[in-house]
Amino acid sequence: MDDPVQNDPPVMATTPAAADAERDLAAELSRRLGIAVNTGPRPLAAVTHKSYVNEHRGEGLGDNERLEFLGDAVIDLAVSHRLMERFPGAQEGELSKIRASLVDEAGLAAMARSLGLGELLRLGRGEELTGGREKASLLADAMEAVVASLYLQGGLPLVLELVDRFLGEAFAQAAAGTLDRDWKTQLQEAAQSRLRSSPRYRVVAERGPDHSKTFEVELELKGEVLGRGEGRSKKDAEQAAARLALEALAAMPDPGPEAKK
Repeated sequence: MDDPVQNDPPVMATTPAAADAERDLAAELSRRLGIAVNTGPRPLAAVTHKSYVNEHRGEGLGDNERLEFLGDAVIDLAVSHRLMERFPGAQEGELSKIRASLVDEAGLAAMARSLGLGELLRLGRGEELTGGREKASLLADAMEAVVASLYLQGGLPLVLELVDRFLGEAFAQAAAGTLDRDWKTQLQEAAQSRLRSSPRYRVVAERGPDHSKTFEVELELKGEVLGRGEGRSKKDAEQAAARLALEALAAMPDPGPEAKK
C-alpha cells in the first residue's frame, strides 16, 4: 500500500552502517510483530529516543517523538474501531472506559514488553544507565511510535492486525466482564488475603519539567520492595508498581497460616 502521508518524507540513510541498521531493525521488528515491516529510516526512528539523537548529532537521525504523537491517535482509533464491532450494544461511556483501560501507559508498556521492544531501543548513555529499557513511559512511547510507523506503511488495516494479535485476550476479558485494570485494588485484596498486610507506596523520584513530569514509585509489602513503577502521574506510577507487585506475589509460595498472623 502507498504511504498514506506524503508531506513528511523520511530522512534517507546516508551511510552503509545506517542502511544496515535499518535493514536489521526491520527484520527484527517483522519477526516480533508477525508483520512484514518495510526497511527504511521510519521504523528505526520509532525505536530511537531523543537522548540517542542528542549524542549523535550530525548523523541525520530522527527520534520517535513525532511518530509517538501520531501513534497515540492511531492506536485510539484502531481500538475504538474494534470495540465498535465487538460491542454493538455498548454505550459511549462504557466503550470509553474499556478503551482507556487498554491503551493507557501501563497497557502500551505491557504490549511493548511482550514484544521485547526494550531490547531494541536506541538510548543515550544517561537513559541506558538509569534503566530506560524498562521504563514504562519510554516503552509506551516507543510502542505508539511503532504503531505510527505501521500506519504510515500500510494504513489502518496493518494496525488492526497488530491490535488483534496483542489485545485479543483483553477484548475477550472485556466481553466476559472480567477486564479490570485497577491493580491497586487487586493487590490490596491479595495482600490482605495472603499476608494480612497492606502495601505501602513511596515516591522515590520525579523527573522532567512541571508540565511533563514522570514519577517513580516504590511499593513495599511487609518490609520488602515488590515493585517499582513509573507514570506521568503519581496514580499511574502506583498502578504500574502494583501490577508488578501482583506478579511477584503470584510467584511466591503460599506463606501458610503462621505467616498471616
